[in-house]
Amino acid sequence: MHGQLYDQALDGEQCWIRRGDGSMRHLPVYSWLGGARASRCDSRFDETIVNLCSGPTLDLGCGPGRLVAGVVRRGLPALGVDLSRTAVELARSSGAPVLCRDLFAPLPGTGRWHTVLLADGNVGLGGDPWRVLQRAGELLGRGGRCLVEFDTAAEGVDAAWVRLESVRSIGPWFRWATVGLDCAARLAGDVGLTVTATHPVGTRVIAALEAA
Repeated sequence: MHGQLYDQALDGEQCWIRRGDGSMRHLPVYSWLGGARASRCDSRFDETIVNLCSGPTLDLGCGPGRLVAGVVRRGLPALGVDLSRTAVELARSSGAPVLCRDLFAPLPGTGRWHTVLLADGNVGLGGDPWRVLQRAGELLGRGGRCLVEFDTAAEGVDAAWVRLESVRSIGPWFRWATVGLDCAARLAGDVGLTVTATHPVGTRVIAALEAA
């Protein structure tokens, strides 16, 4: 059901995410979709992370594919991966090549990608950033790097049960983590990566992780 609510949010329904402690926030759908309705900070973030990409680029949890489309416009080969069929359809309609697949499933080019993207909090997928970063490292080729967005408003790893809600529906609880920039170096080191640079963009930040 949380996949269904996510799809409905992409189609324009007002949805929010509730944590187990009761706190809530609206899903940042305009940020995910990009374009004219995104904030100035979000547009600058997209431009920055796309310009940091080099060589064949893989976007994990790409959503509607705005970053994949941006990388393709730069003339680089790129591929997105997402489990939402609605997101994949939106991405493909914009010309972004995207697979409807779990990022932990077999993927093309494993061990050969120059750049792997983890934006929009996707480092916290499943509540286990170690597993997500380990997977990103497996996908990288020699000399490649992972560009990861960390949370500038969080500290450490805060893994929690969350669920998606709308006026009409309530989804099941699932695990998610917010991952603060303060623990980026430790997390990277735990999975054999090293933080080599950070790129602040307004209230957001991108860290470049390379094989240690």
